[in-house]
Amino acid sequence: QVQLVESGGGSVQTGGSLRLSCVASRSISSFAAMAWYRQAPGKQRDLVAKITSSGNINYADSVKGRFTISRDNAKNMVYLQMNSLKPEDTAVYYCAAVRRFNPNYWGQGTQVTVSS
Repeated sequence: QVQLVESGGGSVQTGGSLRLSCVASRSISSFAAMAWYRQAPGKQRDLVAKITSSGNINYADSVKGRFTISRDNAKNMVYLQMNSLKPEDTAVYYCAAVRRFNPNYWGQGTQVTVSS
């Protein structure tokens, strides 16, 4: 069991930046991957970025070149640096811990709102 707590969400204008943080209640080193998902109103929850225990990273096409995921195993932290934000990035962002293939644990989410 692990608790995940996100922070760093907020409201910004188009082109702005935010940095999301996720702190885990225990070591994240044992998880195959840590990930960020997002869910906009009326839409499904989609993968934004994932970083494996070995450091392999993949991004959704819509955020490539704008978002950067990173992790600090010593601090049990995962980050999502979001630059050049667009209104379509507006969503609740969730941190997730992955044991093998799919997320097993979720944070409570943090709201990101981008206005034009």
